Amino acid sequence: MGNTFVLAQQGGGALGGLLPLLIIGVLFYFLLIRPQQKRARAQRELHSSIGVGDMVVTIGGFHGTIQSVDEGTVRLELNPSTVVTLSKQAIAKRAVEADADADNVSGE
Repeated sequence: MGNTFVLAQQGGGALGGLLPLLIIGVLFYFLLIRPQQKRARAQRELHSSIGVGDMVVTIGGFHGTIQSVDEGTVRLELNPSTVVTLSKQAIAKRAVEADADADNVSGE
């Protein structure tokens, strides 16, 4: 009868060994996967909402005004004599949002 009690205690160890892995999985989801999905969704919304006349910042740091928008490309005016064609994916954010963020930091 003593052996039965020992076996019953060891059987609960399988669930106890699975619990830390489950906790790590949940933490991994909330700390890494979910924030990345939110950033990707926001970037997709930005790329679908940009239009002619919007001031944007590229991933390379160039600031400019959108002159035209095609299916996957935009023509960006950097200054009156320089217009470049970029992939929509190269647009990082709207310049107005960047300026508003800078005002919030300096205003505090």
